[in-house]
Amino acid sequence: MASNSLVKQLPFLRRYTRALVGSQAAGDLLVQNTLQAILDGKVVVDAAVSPRVALYKAFHEVWNRQPQGGAVALRADQRLQAMDLSSRVALLLTAMEGFSFAETANILGTGLDEVEAQVVAAQREIDRQLATRVLIIEDEWVIALDLKTLVAELGHEVIGVAPTHSKAVELARAGNFGLVLADIQLADGSSGIEAVTEILESFNVPVIFITAFPDRLLTGERPEPTYLITKPFLTETVKATIAQALFFHEARAEPENLKARTA
Repeated sequence: MASNSLVKQLPFLRRYTRALVGSQAAGDLLVQNTLQAILDGKVVVDAAVSPRVALYKAFHEVWNRQPQGGAVALRADQRLQAMDLSSRVALLLTAMEGFSFAETANILGTGLDEVEAQVVAAQREIDRQLATRVLIIEDEWVIALDLKTLVAELGHEVIGVAPTHSKAVELARAGNFGLVLADIQLADGSSGIEAVTEILESFNVPVIFITAFPDRLLTGERPEPTYLITKPFLTETVKATIAQALFFHEARAEPENLKARTA
């Protein structure tokens, strides 16, 4: 399998590992370990599947060989530990990364029935999430309405929808909230990234970027957001990512560097 085919999948694998462990530094280290294992011949890339499936499969071979815990266990509280790791992995692969159940079973080296059961278990755990208040930064009203409806279905409350940087900061200062969903390109030409950066100077909340331009954030050359969804998005993807963001944010003993979460 051509190496450039695998390289093209690296930004998405970095996104996945960051969501898996709740930390950019820890997630990127896991990706580096996977690449090193491939180069050293300790993991064989499966040429019988697509490059993306092959890369994630190689990652999970490396992941399964290391001691349980690591970055996740150090950050986890009782609520995070209550969610089975295998269920969280299956949910992320299917909902956030868009793999089919069959592809996920191949990546994990398990049966299709087991994957389906793990996803169901993860969804049940999501339903147990404590309700929070959400700030949506989005200039496309159709998308904003979809997100508002989805958030409400999950039992959360939307404090407002901001189409510009200034409106986002205004809503943030006025309302108590626990999550931000943000686009990066806003109506008046302002930046959702800059809006989030300003908000996080005063508020310690998780942020999920939802954008049609993921390449502007997944560069590998600067700190990248832990949670990133590409437009057009699937409802299941947003649900899974919200659950992950809330789980890991409340599990952190200390907030991560603001620039590392938003730059």
